Amino acid sequence: MKVSIIKYNAGNVHSVASALRRLHIEPEITDNPDILKTSDRVVFPGVGEASTAMHYLREKGLDKLIPALTQPFLGICLGLQLMCQSSEENNTECLGIFDVKVKKFPEGLKIPHMGWNNFAELKSPLYKGISPQDFVYFVHSYYAPVSIESIAVTDYGIKFSAAMAKDNFFGMQYHPEKSGKVGAKILENFLRI
Repeated sequence: MKVSIIKYNAGNVHSVASALRRLHIEPEITDNPDILKTSDRVVFPGVGEASTAMHYLREKGLDKLIPALTQPFLGICLGLQLMCQSSEENNTECLGIFDVKVKKFPEGLKIPHMGWNNFAELKSPLYKGISPQDFVYFVHSYYAPVSIESIAVTDYGIKFSAAMAKDNFFGMQYHPEKSGKVGAKILENFLRI
């Protein structure tokens, strides 16, 4: 199976690559449109800032390519946020795959939301063998509100989308690559979709 990880000057690419290697997949880290188009799976990880990441995607033409991809596609953390319409982080226009606007957590909540949380309302083949009692690892200051595209929900003072899906596109606000056996199972499920 040919799996590509999108390179776009955001952090966490190598920890995602390591997680895939533990599942016996040797991913290619690339920003080459031809390689991305011919991959069986595409992973879009991220730790970083929305406007800088979107600037890089636009420079490489990936802002047009990504929404047109038809193979299973997984955005992680910033990757999920950039798949939304826009982000309050530096008022950034994003890729527009998910029909929500990313918001900053309200004052009064400790930011960033960092640590282990469970999730509820699991609605996807991604969660085969996963229970709402299982915990995954989060670290983020912005969130996608709960919407019709939510496939998992977490409560951190307010409810937000822990994961979203639309057609061949999946997004996770948590980090499966840092979530132990639970995260490995979710990544494995993604590779089987």
